[in-house]
Amino acid sequence: MKVRDVMTAGVVTARPEDTIQAVARRMSEVDTGVIPIAEGDRVVGLITDRDIVLRIVAESGDVTAPVSSVMTTGVETVQADDSLKSAAKKMSQMQIRRLVVLGDDGRLAGILSLGDVALEDGDRAEDILQDVSDPGDRPA
Repeated sequence: MKVRDVMTAGVVTARPEDTIQAVARRMSEVDTGVIPIAEGDRVVGLITDRDIVLRIVAESGDVTAPVSSVMTTGVETVQADDSLKSAAKKMSQMQIRRLVVLGDDGRLAGILSLGDVALEDGDRAEDILQDVSDPGDRPA
């Protein structure tokens, strides 16, 4: 099975200069907990609802600041044609719950989440969740 078979396609993006509040509003409108941040066709970051809570709300931060000030950079990716097994292994090794999926052209094709993996292979998702939840061996 390929990543493209289970990923979430048609992902909404934001620009680095969009405000945190605007991105949070967009998350609410499309009912998602993650939005890739893109400059043109290139993904330059990722922001999650958890990032907003921990980095802005908990710190009494400025919701009118650009999302680039709190987004996660160094986003992990997989190719749409990669095997689901290799993508799941990467999630487990990197201890992450989501991977940005790129097409053959290097453009955003979708997002692969732990939930997507769980719908296809519950046992594999359980193993990933155990690895992601283990704070002892997180990559630097």
